[in-house]
Amino acid sequence: MKPYYEHSGIQIWHGDCREIIPILGECDCVVTDPPYGLGKLSGTTSVERNRNAYASYEDSEENVRDIIVPAVILSLGKTGGRGLITCGVRCMFFYPRPVAVGGFYQPAAVGMSHWGFASFNPILYYGKDPRAGRGQDSGVMTTLTGRASDDRHPCAKPYKAMTWMVNKGTLEGETALDPFCGSGTTLLAAKNLGRKAIGIEICEEYCEVAASRLQQEVFCFDEVEV
Repeated sequence: MKPYYEHSGIQIWHGDCREIIPILGECDCVVTDPPYGLGKLSGTTSVERNRNAYASYEDSEENVRDIIVPAVILSLGKTGGRGLITCGVRCMFFYPRPVAVGGFYQPAAVGMSHWGFASFNPILYYGKDPRAGRGQDSGVMTTLTGRASDDRHPCAKPYKAMTWMVNKGTLEGETALDPFCGSGTTLLAAKNLGRKAIGIEICEEYCEVAASRLQQEVFCFDEVEV
């Protein structure tokens, strides 16, 4: 097999990550924003963005448990156990016990949970902080907006959020692995931070979106504050 896209230390692989991960070499850190098992969301904002309407995947709790979590565990095996996983709240306890929990705090959030506004999205931390003992910072980031980085994907993470995660989990020159790379925001962040990255995506449509972003987007200092 060959990568769908490869340039300047960034690779995109098209296919099922459970089949591709075993043929990859070692990486340094898993940085990924997989589906959260939210099913079909309701509400005006969700309908407008067509949230969770993945082209090649049904976002059910069962699929998170049976597909996503095993793939994340497989990915962590390629990095010596180091990883940052945004897991959502609903299915976070399907994942193996992390060494720490952080997250994104969004004080202006308007989405509702059963107990008030859903203003926190957890990050599960695995393995050892690469900056342990030298320049460590908070495991929580405050974001003022949850605007998607690309509207061609139903759940594209904000660019600044993924930049923060890649910077948090890797050192310069290291390789980030995203087994659910979607529209390629993790890969773009890695490129602009001077990291290498490998992304895997089962939907060819999203592979093409990711490749086009990596070819066209320009480094912007204002967006890469970490």
